[in-house]
Amino acid sequence: MQNEGKNMKLSRYIDASPLSPSMRIDEVHAAIETAIAQECCSVCVQPSDIPLAVKLCRATQTRVCTVLDFPHGRAPRSIKEMQARYYIEYGVDEIDMVMNYGLARSARWHEAEEEIRAVVDAAHARNVLVKVIFEAGQLCPEEIVRATEICISAQADFVKTATGFFGAGATEEQLRVMLDTAQGRCKVKASGGIRDYQTAKKFVEMGVARLGIGSSSVATILAEESVS
Repeated sequence: MQNEGKNMKLSRYIDASPLSPSMRIDEVHAAIETAIAQECCSVCVQPSDIPLAVKLCRATQTRVCTVLDFPHGRAPRSIKEMQARYYIEYGVDEIDMVMNYGLARSARWHEAEEEIRAVVDAAHARNVLVKVIFEAGQLCPEEIVRATEICISAQADFVKTATGFFGAGATEEQLRVMLDTAQGRCKVKASGGIRDYQTAKKFVEMGVARLGIGSSSVATILAEESVS
């Protein structure tokens, strides 16, 4: 693998994501415990599940991540900032926020950047990472370039392809645009539609630093890795 962590096992790239709104509490609990046992980099949970994730992940190698304004990204800037501060107080290590991609598609880039900056400033004050979700399938390549640039300007830690709730999810073409634009100034997370080892491996070899994978697919992918 040609990533900076080329000797790192695949699980350390994975944000295991039990995000389905229909999941029972016991299912979320089991998914978090499984992610910990698999030594996933993080478990990305719905905000209501943050306390459970913080409790279970304490003193483990698995970080706690939550989603913000998910999956549509249409809350006002002040609400996004307030949500970020609330989740930080709950104890998250990382926040995956949804950019208002309607602003991006309207070329209202300054407004989009300012809402990202508000979340980043709140998070970085407490050493919390921020990943910005584009819903890249709704943007043209030129918009993906500009979205990446405003995230870098706002000092986001990662740019991320998709929520996994709308469209086909991550594609090689989208990731190439993001990686070529970022040039190491921020990291890139692939998310949406990653359900097999070969796809995960390909994205890591491209230079992707994180993989957002539904919790139901993680075990299958890691099992495929063990026999590859």
